Amino acid sequence: MGDVLVIIPTYNERENLPKIVPEVLGRSPRTEILVVDDGSPDGTGELAERLAAETGRVRVLHRPGKLGLGTAYLAGFRWALQRDYALVFEMDADFSHDPVHLPEFLALAEEYDLVVGSRYTRGVTVVNWPMGRLLLSWLANKYAGFVTGLRVNDLTSGYKCYRREVLETLDLEAIRSNGYAFQIETVFRAWHAGFKVVETPIVFVDRNVGESKMSKRIVWEAIWMVWRMRGWKITGRLERETIGERDLTVEKEAAG
Repeated sequence: MGDVLVIIPTYNERENLPKIVPEVLGRSPRTEILVVDDGSPDGTGELAERLAAETGRVRVLHRPGKLGLGTAYLAGFRWALQRDYALVFEMDADFSHDPVHLPEFLALAEEYDLVVGSRYTRGVTVVNWPMGRLLLSWLANKYAGFVTGLRVNDLTSGYKCYRREVLETLDLEAIRSNGYAFQIETVFRAWHAGFKVVETPIVFVDRNVGESKMSKRIVWEAIWMVWRMRGWKITGRLERETIGERDLTVEKEAAG
């Protein structure tokens, strides 16, 4: 068994899944995939089972319905912690998170505890988004950083690599957010636990196949959730929840 797990949540990703799986597995012999399928009516879960049988490096976690991105990742994290994986990734199924970047994440994970794939460290590296959505995303990240105090350019990124120790330390049961708020909260909790966080540039390409899962509810949750996190910081709540205290280091990958 490999020691790297890539968690891919799916809901109606039948067209994308057979394309993304070989791309991910081909980047490193250490890598395995966990598909967390939310009862996709298009048969994505059944397809994932066939890919598991064919490759021997794909696992499938079936859930009864569409329960949200955050809960899918939390289920995947718990599944990974019950096994011997050293590194755990978040990745979308639609190629917006290009597997070509996986070796860069793996190299940085030798030194850092949490690697964040960033669209905003070297200018703006986003393809196929309308200007309005791009501006909203950029401003949302500036807003989230201002409110929480996090020195991370792309807090809403869903392309991440965690060391096992990060997931073991965070109180997964306390995380209730979904969507963008989930992505911000996991970085925030790791930051306050003292883990070393680094951003690495990625090229984000909007999906060509399937439908986006973004909704107004996801956006509004992120808007109010960052203020809740600020309250946790002021009251010291996270210090009571996390295990131990470490010095925080948030660094950016040196331009090469």
